[in-house]
Amino acid sequence: MGISILGTHHTKFGRLNKTLYDLIIESGRGAIEDAGIEAKDIDSIWVGNLSGGGFNNQEHIAPFTMNIHKDLRFTPATHVENACASGSAAIECAKQAIESGNSKIALVIGVEKMNDLDTKGVTKVLAMSSYWPDEGSKGITFPGLFAEYAKGYMKHYNYSLDKLRAILAKISAKNHTNAVENPLAQMPLKITAEEILNKPDEKNPIVYDPLRLFDCSLVTDGAAALVLTTSEIAKSIKNEVVEIAALSHTTDYLSIFKRSNYELTAGKLAVKKAFKKAGITLDDLDFAEVHDCFTINELLSYEALGIAPDGEGYRALDEGIVYPEGKLPVNLSGGLKAKGHPVGATGVSMAVLATRQLLGKAIGIQAKDAEIGLTFNVGGSAASNYALVFKRTK
Repeated sequence: MGISILGTHHTKFGRLNKTLYDLIIESGRGAIEDAGIEAKDIDSIWVGNLSGGGFNNQEHIAPFTMNIHKDLRFTPATHVENACASGSAAIECAKQAIESGNSKIALVIGVEKMNDLDTKGVTKVLAMSSYWPDEGSKGITFPGLFAEYAKGYMKHYNYSLDKLRAILAKISAKNHTNAVENPLAQMPLKITAEEILNKPDEKNPIVYDPLRLFDCSLVTDGAAALVLTTSEIAKSIKNEVVEIAALSHTTDYLSIFKRSNYELTAGKLAVKKAFKKAGITLDDLDFAEVHDCFTINELLSYEALGIAPDGEGYRALDEGIVYPEGKLPVNLSGGLKAKGHPVGATGVSMAVLATRQLLGKAIGIQAKDAEIGLTFNVGGSAASNYALVFKRTK
């Protein structure tokens, strides 16, 4: 049974003058309208959200979706949490509900309102997605966890700090520049790697050595939503739809200190499984949206996808592969780095971006003649990993 995306919606990302509740209503209504169906046609709802309780004092968030439309009252609604991959987890649950026959048309919403808290508060809530006894409770933040990847990568592959900084600056500059074309992005900025490297310390301070401010994604408010159904139903409503050709989910140890700190081990497996399920290879992809919560993770994602050999992710940049005109553009939206990273919304945002790309209605830079795309979303310090392959069908 094929599962297709019938409708999408994506809010503006940034520091928004909107509540958590506003974002849920806007994205849900937008996706239903775009699907060309009525609210009463929805028979299950799945909400990806990391911590409405921590950020907004609102646990038990799923029942609020009844406020999207009066005809949704009594529809089963479930909150799904898997750290920064909560959105992809919600898609997985909706997909499985349809495949099992328990649902025909599902609404998936990813949402996070992070800016209700100050930086200290945000840091604390996010840290609860680490392994608290040995990481969060010891003051190790998420910049600190991903700094472990940066240090591990340098040590394992014998990279100097200057060499790694130059690579990460290219990733940051690429994504900020890509975001200039994205009207929904939080921080569009036309900038070069050289300009980032030459910034004085007060303009690009160390957040957690060796990662600097321009290596870190943003504190973001926003939401995205999808309507999922069987491909048969989708094609009866629309002439052209996007199918989820594969969804692969792998999980590793929660603590980064029990895993490799120089590669995304479980992420590599997730991508490998997704390619196999979809019956494709890397060469079939026309674009990818990957989880660049920190620039080091985009570098590791190049290697997880197989764009470049292990330890040589820089080649994806030096050979122009991942730029808009390259063989496999990565993060045409600006990525988490510049589009923004409302953590529970990110996986759904990626899926919306992929769908719009494949329909020729990109939010931002349009990939040329795109037929197949991939999203790669991780939760925590890459303990949870989701790889999804999307194909345009008629």
